[in-house]
Amino acid sequence: MKDQAEGLRRLVKQKKEFARIIAVTSGKGGVGKTNIAANLALALCQRNFRVVLIDVDLGLANIDILLGITPAFNLGHVLRGEKTIQEVMIEGPLGLRILSGGSGITDLANLNGWRLEVFIKSLEMLNREFDFVILDTGAGIHRNVLSFVLAATEVLVVTTPEPTAITDAYGLLKVIRQQGPDIKVRLIVNMAKSPNEAQLVADKLNSVLLEYVHWEVEYLGYVLQESQIAKAVADQQPVLLAFPTAMSSRSFQRIASILAGDQVNVANAGLRGFFSKVYDFLRAQ
Repeated sequence: MKDQAEGLRRLVKQKKEFARIIAVTSGKGGVGKTNIAANLALALCQRNFRVVLIDVDLGLANIDILLGITPAFNLGHVLRGEKTIQEVMIEGPLGLRILSGGSGITDLANLNGWRLEVFIKSLEMLNREFDFVILDTGAGIHRNVLSFVLAATEVLVVTTPEPTAITDAYGLLKVIRQQGPDIKVRLIVNMAKSPNEAQLVADKLNSVLLEYVHWEVEYLGYVLQESQIAKAVADQQPVLLAFPTAMSSRSFQRIASILAGDQVNVANAGLRGFFSKVYDFLRAQ
């Protein structure tokens, strides 16, 4: 199994030069977006992919709490020229690398041309060092959230069966479709009581999207609600490692397997292009 995963990773790397940038986002808070971002990142690490998880949730950055780590620095320090990417990036479980965005990431819009170029160049080494860049974004359709979502080439929208979560997911999906029609967007239903309930949520969303947006979002999968997740969060451990045989852990493995097997065209600009888009979006507002 390990040899097969290593072979797959080599095959993917041969077909591209840059990391896949996947933004994990949601229409509202409290739907388990960060939990999904962290566990999917770890599930990809288990498949021998090189993964960096970047916390760009400016309102409620809590990757560090979930993983039981305490970053001393964040990307804000890099933007201000106080630290390098290597000094800010820390190592988590399974070799996962973690970058905390911090509130200073909003300084990106205020950088002058020289400082922006220095920052962008500092990111170029990450393009070839990693196979996946997982972004844990904020929730909603605020411009700071959309700047990261619309700059990514792939987006995972997380919702739950709760009615307001579905409504807000629809609003977010509508905006993404209208402003980023070329982005590969997929849906994950979290905290579902059963696979059938999750499928009903996906069907309900697509019914409304078809009627008003003339588009359907791809349903990627579900994560079931169970006590092991709450226990793992309380213990500051990812459920994938704390309870590897739990239903939720199997769900993360299944979704990661789909992501790992994707054939996705990666933009040549990689992280340089991504953060350039974020900068342009923030400056335009």
